[in-house]
Amino acid sequence: MSKIIDRAKAPTPKFFKVLRNIGLIMAGVGTVLLTAPVSLPAAVVTIGGYLVTAGGVATAVSQFTNIGDDVIGQKGEGGIDGNSP
Repeated sequence: MSKIIDRAKAPTPKFFKVLRNIGLIMAGVGTVLLTAPVSLPAAVVTIGGYLVTAGGVATAVSQFTNIGDDVIGQKGEGGIDGNSP
């Protein structure tokens, strides 16, 4: 559990900060569509559900991506197994 907390507190690259903010906006817009006090067409309500889901996933993935992660999943020298270049 402490690894998850440490990972969430680690520095986040700029791109993922922007992506996190976009995800929060998407989730907010979707929530507004789902909880609107007026009747909306079914397609709009469905889109709102998709926005909430996509925004939540984008935000979660962005939050847990930190600067120590490499693009292809390798960390530091030698790759995942320590032997590959």
